[in-house]
Amino acid sequence: MPDVTPELVSVPAGAVSAGAVSVGVGAAGALPATPEVDAVLEVLAKGSRSFSFAGLFLPPAQRRDAALLYAFCRHVDDVADDAPDPATARAGLRQLEDELAGVAVRRPLIAHLIALFDRRGIDVRHAHDLIHGVRTDLDPVRVANDGELVRYGYHVASTVGLMMCGILGVRSEDALPFAIDLGVAMQITNICRDVREDAENGRVYLPATRLTAVRCTPDPEGVLATREGVSMVVLDLLSLAERYYRSAESGMHHIPWRPRLAILIAARVYRAIGVRLAASGGDALAGRTVVPWTAKVVVALQAILAFPFLSWRAQSHRRALHRALAGLAGAHVRPPVR
Repeated sequence: MPDVTPELVSVPAGAVSAGAVSVGVGAAGALPATPEVDAVLEVLAKGSRSFSFAGLFLPPAQRRDAALLYAFCRHVDDVADDAPDPATARAGLRQLEDELAGVAVRRPLIAHLIALFDRRGIDVRHAHDLIHGVRTDLDPVRVANDGELVRYGYHVASTVGLMMCGILGVRSEDALPFAIDLGVAMQITNICRDVREDAENGRVYLPATRLTAVRCTPDPEGVLATREGVSMVVLDLLSLAERYYRSAESGMHHIPWRPRLAILIAARVYRAIGVRLAASGGDALAGRTVVPWTAKVVVALQAILAFPFLSWRAQSHRRALHRALAGLAGAHVRPPVR
């Protein structure tokens, strides 16, 4: 289910410039096999080991399209992170929105992205929602409760999963809530892994309701000074992420079989970060939890061996998981009463 890995789709820090994919597209709009595009793939692989690893299990055409989407997501991230001040970052993000909307001249990366969206039937509003999520990180980050956390995960991760649905050949709208769940799960994992780094940069994604419950002030200083309490919050959030991982896996029957294996592997490899972090008692302040390459291979092999025996029968999505996502594209929420 799309959000293939946070590195593949959830946009870690890095640098892929808008001009990096300044190459022509073929008649069908496909990203061509050229030395320039291969260079982009090489940059992405170096910038993200998980992108390279998960990409091994995608068909070549889908891998190239995923690389283009990844380049766009990385660029959005860089526009925000590399700007000298928030005002410049906001202006850069507005420029991207104008290009996506066609009210400004599209630079090569956006032109290729729009061609990809047209060819794969991807809704451009998902890209706009991603930019909205990145924009929220320009302000001091505080998250009030679990609902806000899930909604943030939707904007910065699930949106990319929704775009990946088109690349993977997913056709049923019933698949979208499950794609959203994988994005939320991965983003929660990402947040738990990066508690120290985020706090040192003035960002606190751990819900304030949970922090105050363990007598931790919901600010960077409080987080960095409350190791035991933060570990308890991290363990609870990893359990929350597990609910979304399980839901996402139950909906993978919507993905065609070849990319389905790739997404299953990617989801389980990233979930392994949370498993390792939980095994440490949730001590996210000890430093970033990393899954070694050898462990990723073991997880991948386990997923491959389990793949033929997993149940791929249709299952209903649990509406309660999307209680906080009213009004967002693809979410499984009750329609408003008229």
